Amino acid sequence: MNVQIRQLFISPGHNFFGRHGQAAGEHATVEVAGIVCRAGRGVEGDRFLDYKPDYPGQITFFSWEVVAAARRKFSRPELSAGAFRRNVVVEGLDLPALIGRRFSLGGVDFAGVVESKPCYWMEQAVGPGAEAWLRGNGGLRARILRDGPLAVGPAELGLAEAAP
Repeated sequence: MNVQIRQLFISPGHNFFGRHGQAAGEHATVEVAGIVCRAGRGVEGDRFLDYKPDYPGQITFFSWEVVAAARRKFSRPELSAGAFRRNVVVEGLDLPALIGRRFSLGGVDFAGVVESKPCYWMEQAVGPGAEAWLRGNGGLRARILRDGPLAVGPAELGLAEAAP
């Protein structure tokens, strides 16, 4: 099955994660044409590379359809997918269905671990009410099982029964 990788992002530092009670950070979310995934480690150039052993959010995925819906819901047609601070924005893929499953995208193997739950910072990044609205649609945290590159464009999706 083919899906579309619409956008890819990395950020060198944390703007929200681990900043409870502090102001948001100012690290840019940088859109790139390609990323390099490192098994068990994360995405090269991203803030979560080598964050913790076996970290469930080595890479994050977000739905292009949710980006489009958020633009309508919050009357923000200019809203960047980068505001959600996920690495891979995909179109045509049911991300919640990948929780607990092993899958490949563009030849790179992943294990879907858990929803990338929205936090209260989404109220600032997207708009009032965004945290509650995004529940169940916050994206997917995954582990990287095999090194490889991902690029913007069409990508083959492969599914396995369960994550290791």
